[in-house]
Amino acid sequence: MSSQPPTAAEAGPRLRRTLSLRDLVLYGIIVIQPTAPMPLFGIVHQEARGHVVTTVLIAMVAMLFTAISYGRMARAYPAAGSAFTYVGREIHPALGYVTGWSMAMDYMLNPVICTIWCSKAAGNIVPEIPYALWAVFFAVLFTGLNLRGIRASARTNAVLAAGMGVVIVIFFAAAIRYLLGLGQPGAGFFTRPFYDSATFAWPLVSTGTSIAVLTYIGFDGISTLSEEVENPRRNILLATVLTCLITGVLASLEVYVAQLVWPAGKAFPDVDTAYVHVAGQAGGIILFQLVNATLLVATVGSGSGAQLGAARLLYGMGRDNALPKRFFGAIDPHSRIPRNNVLFTGALALIGAFTLTYQLGAELLNFGAFIAFMGVNLAAFTRYFLRGEKKLSNFFPPLLGFLICFYIWLNLRWPARIAGSAWLAAGVLYGAWKTRGFRGDLVRFELPPE
Repeated sequence: MSSQPPTAAEAGPRLRRTLSLRDLVLYGIIVIQPTAPMPLFGIVHQEARGHVVTTVLIAMVAMLFTAISYGRMARAYPAAGSAFTYVGREIHPALGYVTGWSMAMDYMLNPVICTIWCSKAAGNIVPEIPYALWAVFFAVLFTGLNLRGIRASARTNAVLAAGMGVVIVIFFAAAIRYLLGLGQPGAGFFTRPFYDSATFAWPLVSTGTSIAVLTYIGFDGISTLSEEVENPRRNILLATVLTCLITGVLASLEVYVAQLVWPAGKAFPDVDTAYVHVAGQAGGIILFQLVNATLLVATVGSGSGAQLGAARLLYGMGRDNALPKRFFGAIDPHSRIPRNNVLFTGALALIGAFTLTYQLGAELLNFGAFIAFMGVNLAAFTRYFLRGEKKLSNFFPPLLGFLICFYIWLNLRWPARIAGSAWLAAGVLYGAWKTRGFRGDLVRFELPPE
């Protein structure tokens, strides 16, 4: 019996490495979406007293350091692409479990806030239908799409991104025309969105930043394509950083112009869909409905994709025995999808649409996301500095990424911190019960072959 390793042909088919750096950056921008800061605009404006552009730029710095850590960890685990795996294998399985538990909250809340926002945006189009009916409709829609295994193709996503880009350009043109019609603005008009001495307060800006980070959520998805990338050791890192940078610049321009258009101190008719009302201020009812419809379509795509992502994460944790395997680790034999998890997340989206506000849901999502971000930064620090070469490039980026993320995480409002801590406590209690007082294995990692 031969002991020679199998050849490539004998090992079976593998994914083709065809994605370039440009393809990865485009993918990352599509996943995050060019309109990412628009649904958050009103909430951040309210919390930061108008300094939305400042919060977006601060959040970009935190995400750039974290993007470097994600890119470097993707080199070590090109087939895994998960903070759950990075932390569990580099630091300790128990911390990986806590990270995965936090990510589970993160992923499950994304469909919730998408359901809430879509329901409010649809109400702007057909106000005669109450919010409750819209919430049921969108929760069922997301679940139905995922139960049928429907996934948007890369080409469809590219077309949607291009359409969003056109709408953004139209908004910019209308906003510029509106601002030119204001005549001669007063002193400090164009710098006030960055800093207004009358309303600026660092604690408020920090709280706003803890929400504005949602603009960048999704960039880590680039690491999941490691097996299909040309020169992944170089391109995954570059694409992750470039995606955060491009997203930050575009998002800053979008919220900066919106702040100029909307008068300081003027209340929004609905804070959750504030950007739509800014568009109406700049371009009238036609632009109001155009931006509203564009964001609605974009959020439907996000909600459906987020629910599928949540179902897959729960499946991964079930397969690795971090959650009850019989339920969460099951695959439907006909559709080949984690049916139980799709139904579970759909039910949570429906319940959350009636029990959470968009702001609290977004903050809770960021509570879980920041734990994952801090974990990835610590994993990169452990692997490349503590166990690797002791040089500054291995020391400062992950350490600064961790400290900035930790600071922003601490500035989440207390309702989010309390609810998020309760979720973590539930995870620890479940882990203690599962391992009979942590005397057994908390999680078993099963990585696919590279």
